[in-house]
Amino acid sequence: MSDMRSVLVTGATGQQGGAVVRALTARGHRVKAISRKPDSDGAKRLATAGVEVVAGDLNDGASVARAAEGVDTMFLMGNSYEAGTEAETLQGILVADAAKAAGIGHLIYSSVGNADKKTGIPHFDSKYLVEKHIAGLGIPYTISAPVAFMENTVAPWAVDGLRQGVYASALPPTRPLQQITIKDIGAFVAALAERREQVFGKRFDIAGDDLSGEQQAEILSEVLDRPIRYQELPIAAMRQQSEDAARMFEWFDRTGYDVDIAALRRDFPDVGWHSYADWARGFDWSVLGKASA
Repeated sequence: MSDMRSVLVTGATGQQGGAVVRALTARGHRVKAISRKPDSDGAKRLATAGVEVVAGDLNDGASVARAAEGVDTMFLMGNSYEAGTEAETLQGILVADAAKAAGIGHLIYSSVGNADKKTGIPHFDSKYLVEKHIAGLGIPYTISAPVAFMENTVAPWAVDGLRQGVYASALPPTRPLQQITIKDIGAFVAALAERREQVFGKRFDIAGDDLSGEQQAEILSEVLDRPIRYQELPIAAMRQQSEDAARMFEWFDRTGYDVDIAALRRDFPDVGWHSYADWARGFDWSVLGKASA
């Protein structure tokens, strides 16, 4: 392994940031996590796992710069669902500027696959604006751009359907969609932190598998040992909930991600990439036994 890194992680109590923390600590790196609520249960769990939790707010550049003292790498991610796309962009730019002010030696930004391809999807475009700003700062950086999460299979809106034997999504049954598990995102970010100069100025779209809803349902049927059928949801119904999500699924069907998965596995074998079947076999499906709230 390369020399030990010291990494400041944003979003450390969330899915993706948490995976980054776990991957870095497992590989022996020192991790700091910035949190608005260092006394929260999530922050306390991080501290118990050996992470140094520091108080800070991503909307306050000075607090980010203070949190970045003594680290050589920063992992930055935003959350458009929580903050909104405009706020996500502004926050990302502010934190990137703070990283430069703090003299961070390597900024790793988590975007989304194909955000640089003018998709017209609001939460893709918001991240690409941050990417462009980072690229113009004159600091060492790398872009990690994951595709759709395999964990969306068990998102709150999907679990009840699975309990009833239905896996539903707003795509035609045979339309493939590239996906990745958050564990692989964490491992990939750790690999970027270790490779450092080798990946400066580069952008990586990352995925672990490419399969259709019907194929996912077949795998789920085998793993759960009961029939799971695929159901296509109408885009119109999704649009009533979210215009952003509707545009994304229309783009999935019309164009879709185009990650070279074979090349990724060849160039980053240390990530230990998971297929959808690998993820499904390793997931704790006891969640389906719990009654919905």
